[in-house]
Amino acid sequence: MSKFWSPFVKDLVPYVPGEQPKLSKLVKLNTNENPYGPSPKAVAAMQAEVNDNLRLYPDPNSDRLKQAVADCYGVQTSQVFVGNGSDEVLAHAFHGLFQHDAPLLFPDISYSFYPVYCGLYGIEYQQVALDEQFQIRVEDYARPNAGIIFPNPNAPTGCLLPLDAVERLLQGSPDSVVLVDEAYIDFGGQTAIALVDKYPNLLVTQTLSKSRSLAGLRVGIAVGHPDLIEALERIKNSFNSYPLDRIAIAGAAAAFEDRDYFEKTCQQVIDSREAVIAGLQRLGFEVLPSAANFVFARHPGKDAAELAAGLREQGVIVRHFKQQRIAQFLRITIGTPEQNQALLDALRGL
Repeated sequence: MSKFWSPFVKDLVPYVPGEQPKLSKLVKLNTNENPYGPSPKAVAAMQAEVNDNLRLYPDPNSDRLKQAVADCYGVQTSQVFVGNGSDEVLAHAFHGLFQHDAPLLFPDISYSFYPVYCGLYGIEYQQVALDEQFQIRVEDYARPNAGIIFPNPNAPTGCLLPLDAVERLLQGSPDSVVLVDEAYIDFGGQTAIALVDKYPNLLVTQTLSKSRSLAGLRVGIAVGHPDLIEALERIKNSFNSYPLDRIAIAGAAAAFEDRDYFEKTCQQVIDSREAVIAGLQRLGFEVLPSAANFVFARHPGKDAAELAAGLREQGVIVRHFKQQRIAQFLRITIGTPEQNQALLDALRGL
């Protein structure tokens, strides 16, 4: 430990992102990136921003992007917040909305950044066990809390909580913020943004990294009651007034505006997911129901760590978690049809 560190730093347990290998010719199915590129209109909009105007600061309010999000979801711009990836948006929410005298609740199998943020901001939390089918039980969250957060579809399971169940959860905790982290919602779910006008305690976050193929751009959004958005804006403007650059604002806005491309590529991923599930089941795998751009699968007769290592030897990379309840599962990103076939061919030989 460096003597120059602030005391709390030594106790932090940082988030470990999925591996980004430098080797070429890998079938990379470990970080849930979209196999299809971003909208050509988004690319053109970003290219148009690469000019002399880069000497000028971007719009600190990202008004063009907020308007595109508002138009997409039928909300007001005062209900929209944008940030440098949804991880930054989530960090501001933890900092500005969850520091209260009760525990924050989230599933025991969930996005592993949540306990990291709790450690960073000194937030007490309780992990609520998923049921035996790895589903969220709404009734388990009807207890005193400083807030509730969960991915929907969940990660890394891919399981979806239906919108009526999300609404029941909101009704059970009217005095605390319920944050629905919708990184994967566009691959099979119905967004809870439809409920924000009805529930002032609801905040919905999304990312452009998955369904809009812009993981390299780092753009995330939140939609909710203007009071919640104001809290995020206060945190943001006390931290970094310019989280999104000119290129990101232009590209993200154009991505929201190109609805046709978005819907077409989402459907391609959904179709491939169903084909991968069928292929895995033919090989004897059990696959959890997925509404995401990945599947969560285990084989009753084969060890997950050995499968992951065997796949790697054949140039196919998937994600294996060592957490106790899920140590026998592999999380497999949906790739192109060719990548998916390479996965199934490699598994067939293991």
